[in-house]
Amino acid sequence: MALSRWGTESEARDLGEGVRGLLRDVLGVTAESGLRFDPAAVTASPSRLTDSDLAELAGVVGRGDVSTDDAQRLPRARGKSTPDLLSWRLRPDVVCPDAVVAPRDDDEVAALLDWCGIEGVAIVPFGGGTSVVGGLTPDAGGHRAVLSLDLAHFDSLESIDPESGEAVLGAGLTGPRAEELLAEHGFSLGHFPQSFPYATIGGYAMTRSSGQASAGYGRFDEMVRGLTVVTPVGVVEAGRAPASAAGPDLRQWLLGSEGAFGVCTRVRLRVHPAPDTVRHEAFRFPDFSTGAAALRAVEQQGTGPTVIRLSDETETAVNLATATESIGTESIGTESVGEQADGAGGEPGGCLCLTLFEGTAEHTRSRNAETRDVLLAHGGTPLGAGPAEAWEHGRFGAPVLRDALLDNGALVETLETATDWSNLSALRDAVAQALTTSLEASGTPALVMCHISHVYPTGASLYFTVVAGQRGEDPVEQWMAAKRAASEAIVGAGGTITHHHAVGVDHRSYLEAEIGEVGVRMLRAVKHAVDPHGVCNPGTLIP
Repeated sequence: MALSRWGTESEARDLGEGVRGLLRDVLGVTAESGLRFDPAAVTASPSRLTDSDLAELAGVVGRGDVSTDDAQRLPRARGKSTPDLLSWRLRPDVVCPDAVVAPRDDDEVAALLDWCGIEGVAIVPFGGGTSVVGGLTPDAGGHRAVLSLDLAHFDSLESIDPESGEAVLGAGLTGPRAEELLAEHGFSLGHFPQSFPYATIGGYAMTRSSGQASAGYGRFDEMVRGLTVVTPVGVVEAGRAPASAAGPDLRQWLLGSEGAFGVCTRVRLRVHPAPDTVRHEAFRFPDFSTGAAALRAVEQQGTGPTVIRLSDETETAVNLATATESIGTESIGTESVGEQADGAGGEPGGCLCLTLFEGTAEHTRSRNAETRDVLLAHGGTPLGAGPAEAWEHGRFGAPVLRDALLDNGALVETLETATDWSNLSALRDAVAQALTTSLEASGTPALVMCHISHVYPTGASLYFTVVAGQRGEDPVEQWMAAKRAASEAIVGAGGTITHHHAVGVDHRSYLEAEIGEVGVRMLRAVKHAVDPHGVCNPGTLIP
């Protein structure tokens, strides 16, 4: 991936004139006001490792798998949040990991952790590099240096059990490669987060990822049957039987631990036969509350869509406004599609609901029919398959569109939370108000869009996309002020500080408000037990 972009340079796209006009007229920004990335200005911090250190590391993983080259260290210095991407433009002096190491098996990982503990060097696991919460920040945590441990060699389908519907996947496998390997055996994992093109199996596990098809296949942590984590004091193999009463489930201590307890090297996962058919259907609801009530009925009645999501009035309207732009299938609303408005029959306003069904022809037909009946009974208007098909076609392109918007002077970022159905509207209103107030105080109008991205019988996730104008000398701090306001609103309104982006650095200060002082003490106790020298991803997760 390019340093200052989500994806590669070849994926970059230009904005259409209509979108540029919208940015100019509504937000007062143009391409001339956007910050530019100057690769020549980038300077990597010098490595603090000695020749003796590097020789010892080479003795563990081999000389070919140790590097202090800037070309290797720079891409592992920052994640892919908007502050990360803007920092390449604003802060070209980059604090990098002191070296990149790429072990090939658990023994080499264990040896690296031993060396780090003895030598006082921190270590940060690296998979796809898609963290948006500071989870990759090379924080030495008071140690003399920090390594980036690249899991690229853990990239195989290690085993598959067709009878049980399980597969063991290396932690360094990307989402697309995992699907390719499983497809050779007629199976699929079905986990498709926005980061799918780049994120890895280990990253999914260590951040409690949730994919767009979670309504059908569950969150990633629900798919995990077992996992291997190499800690500084030994290897943990968590998960044995399909269900167990053998004390607390160690998987739940490791899932979401973000490298703070050790390095995940493989995951045993539930897989399913690759679907024979896919059916799509979209609906329009007159307002968000009506649509949310319909989604709640679908989930609580268990009609079984693989994907179901609802855009609020603002997100739907913005997609309508940009539907004719030649910017691919994505519109400004992150994870949404401009073309989806085509089926709305010209009706103004309302909220767009998308559904998708995977499985056998008979099963998808019956689940589609049951879901349609519930949605229609709750005020939905059918729009046909087109909008949902368009969304599926372009669903991984929104972060690339963000790159173009940043280049054109816009401030674009996302955040997410979740709560019970009874609290959903209050939480949405509180977060939207906090974001709007903060950004308007910085001198810019703000478009705050929201959609229900994941549903559960008792509640749902809210995914916010914010588009404003970059203002002042430091738009990073402009956004961080808005993010702090939104985070405080989430805590105050009873939402979780993160539904699927993880804690990282950005959410760490809010964790105690969610899990309590005793919960923090429990995390710290486990951290001390498995990482006594504190070398594993310092500064992440644990307050």
